Amino acid sequence: MLADKLHITLAGSEHVVEAGTTAGQALAALPSTGRGPIAARVDGELRDLAYQLADGDAVRPVEIGSPDGLAILRHSTAHVMAQAVQELFPEAKLGIGPPIENGFFYDFDVPRPFGPEDLKSIEQRMRQIVRQGQLFRRRPVADEEARAELADEPYKLELVGLKGGAQASDEESVEVGGAELTMYDNLDPGTGELRWKDLCRGPHLPTTRDIPAFRLMRTGGAYWRGSEKNPQLQRIYGTAWPSREAQEEYLKLLEEAEKRDHRKLGAELDLFSFPTEIGSGLAVFHPKGGVVRKALEDYSRARHEQAGYEFVYTPHITKSNLFETSGHLQWYAEGMYPPMEMEGAKYYPKPMNCPMHILIYASRGRSYRELPLRLFEFGTVYRYEKSGVVHGLTRARGFTQDDSHIFCTPDQLQDELASLLDFVVGLLRDYGLTEFEAELSTRPDKFVGEIADWAKAEAALKHALDVSGLPYEVADGEGAFYAPKIDVHVKDAIGRRWQLSTLQVDLQEPVRFGLEYQAADGTRQRPYMIHRALFGSIERFFGILTEHYAGAFPPWLAPVQVVGIPIADAHVPYLERVAARLREHGIRVEVDTGDDRMQKKIRTAQRQKVPYMLLAGDDDVAAGAVSFRYRSGEQKNGVPIENAITEIVDAVAGRVQV
Repeated sequence: MLADKLHITLAGSEHVVEAGTTAGQALAALPSTGRGPIAARVDGELRDLAYQLADGDAVRPVEIGSPDGLAILRHSTAHVMAQAVQELFPEAKLGIGPPIENGFFYDFDVPRPFGPEDLKSIEQRMRQIVRQGQLFRRRPVADEEARAELADEPYKLELVGLKGGAQASDEESVEVGGAELTMYDNLDPGTGELRWKDLCRGPHLPTTRDIPAFRLMRTGGAYWRGSEKNPQLQRIYGTAWPSREAQEEYLKLLEEAEKRDHRKLGAELDLFSFPTEIGSGLAVFHPKGGVVRKALEDYSRARHEQAGYEFVYTPHITKSNLFETSGHLQWYAEGMYPPMEMEGAKYYPKPMNCPMHILIYASRGRSYRELPLRLFEFGTVYRYEKSGVVHGLTRARGFTQDDSHIFCTPDQLQDELASLLDFVVGLLRDYGLTEFEAELSTRPDKFVGEIADWAKAEAALKHALDVSGLPYEVADGEGAFYAPKIDVHVKDAIGRRWQLSTLQVDLQEPVRFGLEYQAADGTRQRPYMIHRALFGSIERFFGILTEHYAGAFPPWLAPVQVVGIPIADAHVPYLERVAARLREHGIRVEVDTGDDRMQKKIRTAQRQKVPYMLLAGDDDVAAGAVSFRYRSGEQKNGVPIENAITEIVDAVAGRVQV
């Protein structure tokens, strides 16, 4: 081969190119698919289009609408935002600015919080930078060189000390990357003059003009590196998309999501609240919310009982030695509340139920004839979530897990996992969720246990997914260091993706606790242990369902299923008799005896999203009938009472989605 020629693999085909060819130049030989690639994957690594290829490289295009492309677009837009901020606020010091789901953020140390007018000015300046088409250029730097260039950036200097990312979070690793430090310069496209620079691993778009659509969304506070011991920085959130149309679609989704926000609906429908006197991330359920929660739990209990689960109950606190044995004090201490000193011992509020379930298994000798043993609990746990991530019911500090731990023999593992996954999806369908995806997370580079056990567990999890028919992806190396798992994701009514159920084959806890069972041949064997949380937590699932239904729960879950609305006071006794008959069938019914006029009572019931309204006047009383009104506004007049009762009872019993 001539020294000035390179053999590369371009999108799966062999090519010969000139030495010095960049990824962008090589990809330009591919047939056009629209606007063209904005970056490349070279031997699996994301690279700028300006990256110079080496002999033997395999190159694939990265389109702007792909997951990789969106991350690059959003990270590049974060840089443009930071440049605009420092041009408008020269005293601003830079934190980090990673891409996140649907957008990006950047943290700044500034003398005062950003206000709405500041965001307008920053966005206007960003648009000027985008129109200029400034060039993103990568530049490797030595440690000392980076420190010299960043002498006025204290937070960036701290990140330089995290080179390699060994101590850095995922977001910080976007800045410091691997073993080599790199700077990204923003250059004037005409003169090549430096306009701005930032410590970053990249890659980035070729130019700022390649940013099609963006918007700044909001500001907030964020502690540096997520620790309340560190300074609080000002965070600006934004979003960026491959087209204005895609961005408008996303903004409309946000508008709909805001209407469905479970915190807003929780207050409007009198379901739950978060009293400041109790503390952040700790909810109280009001009577109506309690009715919905009880209905959720009661149905789940009944289904678990039918599936052969055994119910257990465990305390809220425990001595520290239990979590020392389980490893939680070693692996999870930052997420635990501080201990309480009592009678010479440390007691912790439990962050997990599993160690206590293990003690139930270990309380006596077990035979293979008892397995699989399926233990189930609605167990309340407490986790010290940072204040910045607490979000209503969906990210709380105290919550109740629908927690199950299954102990089985190695031979039972495959069939048990398949059965569990089928049970999980079936139960979620009963609550009105219909779109599912899954993810199989496999052994990471750093793991504990035997490879043979990992292989068996991963094969069993994959078998469960294959027989389920669920679409799934394999997240290679994304399992916990102690166990592989399946995560089940659902899509709600407006297409948002929520991670709900988890099935995890634990390869460590049975060893740490020395669990055994007597096999058929009389030998002592170690069981497999499966962690299974179906809802994740009752609170979070409640919040997700509230947003999925926009508060209009199906009749079987609605806190009030029927409201009787009299046309006049004289018709109240008639509706009270109808209500009494409905209550005999377990229907939750109220009769509105207030002073409001009938039309206002109807509007009130509709605002409260009551599934059914039964109206009665003189003609209805005379005919033994009601006017049957649905919350959609549809109404049927002259419906015989028996027919009305039958329709309501059947809809509730059949979990009809009205």
